[in-house]
Amino acid sequence: MADFHQTGIVSTLHRLRKRPIEDLESEIFEFSETSPIALLLPSLFSELRGPALPGIVEELKQVPYLDTILVPIGRASAAEWEEAKNFFSVLPQRTVLLWVDGPRMLELLDDFKARGLPMGEPGKGRAVWTCLGYLLAENRCRTIALHDADIVTYSRELLARLVYPVASPKVGYDFCKGYYARITDRMHGRATRLLVFPFLRALEIVLGNHPYVRYLGSFRYPLAGEFALDADLANVLRIPCNWGLEVGVLSEVYRNRSIRRICQAEIHDAYEHKHQVVSEGDATTGLHRMAIDIVSHLLRTLSQTGIVFFPGQLHTLYGVYRRTAEDMIATYYSDAAIDGLQYDRHAEEAIVNVFAAAIVTASERFLADPIGEPDLANWIRVTAAMPDVSDRLIEIARADGGMLT
Repeated sequence: MADFHQTGIVSTLHRLRKRPIEDLESEIFEFSETSPIALLLPSLFSELRGPALPGIVEELKQVPYLDTILVPIGRASAAEWEEAKNFFSVLPQRTVLLWVDGPRMLELLDDFKARGLPMGEPGKGRAVWTCLGYLLAENRCRTIALHDADIVTYSRELLARLVYPVASPKVGYDFCKGYYARITDRMHGRATRLLVFPFLRALEIVLGNHPYVRYLGSFRYPLAGEFALDADLANVLRIPCNWGLEVGVLSEVYRNRSIRRICQAEIHDAYEHKHQVVSEGDATTGLHRMAIDIVSHLLRTLSQTGIVFFPGQLHTLYGVYRRTAEDMIATYYSDAAIDGLQYDRHAEEAIVNVFAAAIVTASERFLADPIGEPDLANWIRVTAAMPDVSDRLIEIARADGGMLT
């Protein structure tokens, strides 16, 4: 049972009781009749054969209020694309698939590059960005929800609680971030617990009361992959295409909306999905790469607010982070002990060492190149550069056979 305590400056919508799902869905269905709702479900082809996605599809079959389910399929051959279409054809809702690595989509991306639009690298960020463009091109759904395709403990209550704050005219938020406890017989969420929280606290100590840092620190799970937003907000977001996606979206929401229009909602009580490898010796993959991308994004975003970083200050930030993370490990150990959870304190300390090295790498890269790779352009700019982009996106889905229903 959650408490009702409000922390930070972002409104927190708690899961104070287990509301019957039929009651919640019935209310959302009424909202959807005048304000249609879409679900964006980013998927790699490999996830079709994983332990989570078949169960997610079975749950989604029972959701009555979705107008559209949009699935970008990544890393798929032509044969695998056909298999993906067959896999998702069982959904009763209007379902559209986008082959984000297909030849027609790649040709469109090349046209974007030719017009000077940054395209970044293939991955979840670019897939999400492309899908937002597609939904904006169709102009039929007002609320857009997104969640990952690897949630082993998925239930349709997660989606309902995520959608409700944005879809409901009674509540009326423009953006909702999902949160939950990443716990089985031990604590998970290592990047959030051991990197983001202590690093934000270190920034607070070094920089003082900065509004952006305070905003990010208000989120209970800033790296959660689940959020819902209004279509008008989707039109103005610039999206990173690296591991900084989740923090990048929060940053863009902060730039474009009043705090009063932003909330977080507790959407699940037993959340489990795949875990990234730490990758101690390889900074190009796993949590090591994720940490570099996240810290790089935070430093660059803060510099854009007028903060001037210099080497000595970044060295101080590194030292404060290490001490703060070590103190938090002691707290996590105590928390695990009282609840009888497994807790490998040595392994947690080792992960902090990896994250500390990632902070050094990110700091060096920031000093060498304070601007970094540009985010993907928002769809207002894309439409200005290519006025026929909406028609082309819809035609690509049709030509690839992605309009299943």
